[in-house]
Amino acid sequence: MNLVDQLCKHLNYGIFPTVCRLCGNPGLSEWDLCLLCYRALPCRPPPKLFGEGLVWAGFDYGDPVDGLIRHFKFQAQLGAGRLLARLCESAFEDSRPMALVPVPLHIRRLRQRGFNQSLELARYWGRRRSLPVLPAALIRHRETAMQSALASAERESNVRGAFRALTPLPRHVALVDDVFTTGATCRAAREALLTAGVQQVDVWCLARVT
Repeated sequence: MNLVDQLCKHLNYGIFPTVCRLCGNPGLSEWDLCLLCYRALPCRPPPKLFGEGLVWAGFDYGDPVDGLIRHFKFQAQLGAGRLLARLCESAFEDSRPMALVPVPLHIRRLRQRGFNQSLELARYWGRRRSLPVLPAALIRHRETAMQSALASAERESNVRGAFRALTPLPRHVALVDDVFTTGATCRAAREALLTAGVQQVDVWCLARVT
């Protein structure tokens, strides 16, 4: 960030002080969270094995991160998404993919929601890490039910065969998703990527159910 950008950022926060997105109290400098809510954030889980790769998550899934994710994903509060992306950025420091692949939505779901939360996260983290983002590398060619509405045993069959990867692709990529719950969606996406020649698939996500 150059000197002009730093000055503009400082002036912006001086004129428009931050407000906590969770409780409405004054926020910390440059964060949309107050000190109490910041301290209430869940812990960061250690990386989890995922085939030949790892799942890297910013937080354990729980209050108040779950609420911020819902605001981002279902209420189109992109500011909440940017806050979460910034909070989680350091979780991926030891991951070295060659590109980021957002988990895609089916075209009908994308039209209903208006944006793909995974793509928004990938764009932010890609800029911060100078990594290419490949939004067209993976397509969801079959419409599926929402995973959050299904029991764990139903999730695997719901997304099995739902993705197709388009080549060429680098040998090591990171799938970007909002929440890693049972891993069914990411496993189905990983299978499509491996079939297309990818050798290692990591997962970058905001939160993981542990």
